[in-house]
Amino acid sequence: MQIELVRAPFPNAPVLLLIAGLGGTGSYWLPQRTALAEHYQLVIYDQRGTGANPQALPDDYSLADMAHEIHTAMLQHGLSQYSVLGHALGGLVAMQLALDFPDSIKVLAIINGWLQLNAHTRRCFAVRETLLRDSGPAAYLQAQPLFLYPADWMAANQPQLEAEEALHNAHFQGRENLTRRLNALKAADFSASAARIHQPVVIICSRDDLLVPWNCSVALHNALANSVLEILPWGGHACNVTAANEFNPMLIAALGGLLATESTLHKESV
Repeated sequence: MQIELVRAPFPNAPVLLLIAGLGGTGSYWLPQRTALAEHYQLVIYDQRGTGANPQALPDDYSLADMAHEIHTAMLQHGLSQYSVLGHALGGLVAMQLALDFPDSIKVLAIINGWLQLNAHTRRCFAVRETLLRDSGPAAYLQAQPLFLYPADWMAANQPQLEAEEALHNAHFQGRENLTRRLNALKAADFSASAARIHQPVVIICSRDDLLVPWNCSVALHNALANSVLEILPWGGHACNVTAANEFNPMLIAALGGLLATESTLHKESV
């Protein structure tokens, strides 16, 4: 698997792995890249089946496969200790990494995530799957922003949306890969295993998320004993894009605080 290692800002900078959502491509994190690169050695990648890693996915593709693939790639680059920032599906992969490779994962940041798929979110995905099946990728991608962004932000950013749509059409991951990744997402359920995640976690959500209701993040916070919850009043599902000026300092402060706490607890336990 191809991954991008951004130059560390200073010697022994903490490593932060960035995992996008269902779109799968590392370019999703462009609004955070510059701000985070001042504090962390970033690792950015296109998930298997997307972008620079366009392999066909097996029918039984799972969240555990996603976690194993990226962890193996991290080890191949000598990165055995790292934190994870994940959006939606990426947040699920982050939790899977924490469960499967607990000695490697230091801190998690989960954006608009969940324990198990909410009925409303399942309905939204059903609509999107119907569009993909009956009308094709172009219709699926045309509708995609409706689930990601607030209406007023979309109205004010039409040129950006049109450019994104053209790019996504040109580099579409394919119906089969998208369907298999979506099936893996829908099957994920951490309601019984979240208690085993011991790493510090910051959870960020937005109240106006159309795709994933914000109370899913509240439930996730309640299930993760070592977590903090930050709620943005506006921003939609892709709040890190639409509200980057508020999101970035919030994330950096929370991550820095949790890493400092994790480091202190680690030293005390040795």
